[in-house]
Amino acid sequence: MDVKAIREQFPILNQEVNGHPLVYLDSSATSQKPISVIEALDKYYRESNSNVHRGVHTLGNRATDLYEGAREKVRAFIHAKSTAEIIFTRGTTTSINTVAWSYARANLKEGDEIVITPMEHHSNIIPWQQAAKATGATLKYIPLQEDGTISLDDVKEIVTPQTKVVAITHVSNVLGTVNPIKEIAAIAHENGAVIVVDGAQGAPHMEVDVQDLNVDFYAFSGHKMCAPTGIGVLYGKRELLENMEPVEFGGEMIDFVNLYDSTWKELPWKFEGGTPIIAGAIGLGAAIDFLKEVGQDNILEHEKKLAAYAMEKMREIDGITIYGPEERAALVTFNLEEVHPHDTATVLDAEGIAVRAGHHCAQPLMKWLDVTATARASFYLYNTEEDVDRLVQGLLRAKEYFGDVF
Repeated sequence: MDVKAIREQFPILNQEVNGHPLVYLDSSATSQKPISVIEALDKYYRESNSNVHRGVHTLGNRATDLYEGAREKVRAFIHAKSTAEIIFTRGTTTSINTVAWSYARANLKEGDEIVITPMEHHSNIIPWQQAAKATGATLKYIPLQEDGTISLDDVKEIVTPQTKVVAITHVSNVLGTVNPIKEIAAIAHENGAVIVVDGAQGAPHMEVDVQDLNVDFYAFSGHKMCAPTGIGVLYGKRELLENMEPVEFGGEMIDFVNLYDSTWKELPWKFEGGTPIIAGAIGLGAAIDFLKEVGQDNILEHEKKLAAYAMEKMREIDGITIYGPEERAALVTFNLEEVHPHDTATVLDAEGIAVRAGHHCAQPLMKWLDVTATARASFYLYNTEEDVDRLVQGLLRAKEYFGDVF
């Protein structure tokens, strides 16, 4: 994988921040966009801008072909059976909420169980809290091991025949833990439950085969995988989606509307009320083309090496705490002793290095770690070992500066 050539495809990286060459280490929050995606958006607005599915004129047909073509690219990307199983949404949050509202509230009752983990992003906690409150179901948590992983023995103990939904992240956005989704799905199905996977940190970084994993729902966002903001995907098994009601009502998603009743379009359009996110979907399709050209296996291998290199170098810094397991995705979450993570991030920004600081929308996990916040460096296909070296140098400066202050 020619990282230098890849970096040239991301114009935003060719700039200075605070007098230093930019080192962007916040891709878990949002990734940067390659020229091909930017150009796809520009080309659509210049040549094909129109609404979809409605008109018979040329621009409308062009836009519809591009939009539905992007759906087929997503289907192939995650190895779904049919484009009917690919719902375009605003992002992972909307996708998970759709399942929590449409599937869970229609299928759960008092005495049923929803099983999640403490490592979840708020977007995979709050919808299930609300579903439990609305239905009388019980929310249960799979405990974490000391290193931030989960034990399949614990999964087998927590998931029972009363469990109706297992909701779990593919990859933790804080710990970098990669969960054994295929094995957890099997346990869920043995007990008659469905599994909902938050794939926001999974789909951008590794090959995802929803049929091989045998997941019931898989949600992810475009903006974390080189696509625009505001576009996401909900994959669902067709037999489940067929029996779910839409959560947004209006144009596009209807079949027939009468004065007192209406019927819905077939999948996937019954879940896409209103004018859809046309440009975003087209941009997502272009991003998938880009990622497939680089190769998901190549991206994963590159990121594994970067994460290992980063942990090795960062552990040479006295007073640093790194959270999460040894085997991890391409991120390192950490704290410097006696330095607030926001201060660490501010010093790094002065050096042109962008990292994330805060609770990372994972407050229950912060409580489990016994911290209020952490700093996080996250890597993607355009990052290099030189970026890691700059990070380490910046951390040493932060440690020196705050050591002098205190």
